[in-house]
Amino acid sequence: MKKNMLQKPAFRLAFCAVIAALETVLMMAAGLFRVGTYALPCFAGLLSIAVVIEYKCKWALAVWFVTSVLAFFLSGDKEAVVLFIAFFGYYPILKNVLERHVHSRAPLWVLKFLIFNAAAVGSFYAALYLVGVSPDEFTLFGVYVPYVFLVIGNVFFLLYDLSIQVFVRFYVQRLRNKLFGQSQ
Repeated sequence: MKKNMLQKPAFRLAFCAVIAALETVLMMAAGLFRVGTYALPCFAGLLSIAVVIEYKCKWALAVWFVTSVLAFFLSGDKEAVVLFIAFFGYYPILKNVLERHVHSRAPLWVLKFLIFNAAAVGSFYAALYLVGVSPDEFTLFGVYVPYVFLVIGNVFFLLYDLSIQVFVRFYVQRLRNKLFGQSQ
């Protein structure tokens, strides 16, 4: 496919709509698998990377918004929806912005972890008070463990951030040519 085809408004809209649809399907599937509550919002957010690479952050934010609204109404797992809206849906977009503007590694990582922790704590309270998730969801063997979840979440966040870099390389080096042809 020729490069100028990628810039046509109809193609851009169709591409973004397909990504939003795929993200919405992943969010709807979150209710089918217990681990889906945490894993599928992560995978759904990764799909936005293609939009960031092809059409920049503005279009990726539109995809995140559309997916958030659709997932809110269509997904049975509201906790997964909260996680997608509060962090995993927009973080790959934000990561792109942060890494372009913050050039020193230590402040960049501090900022990333501050954003994650604010989103994690906000998601916890949103899940409890806005969505109505039972406090029993945050227990393990009868022990209330949100702080343990936060520590584990920080380790997971580090791995998620690194996996975004791997997915970007995979998309640019392998998947992009298969999707759009060799004329990139």
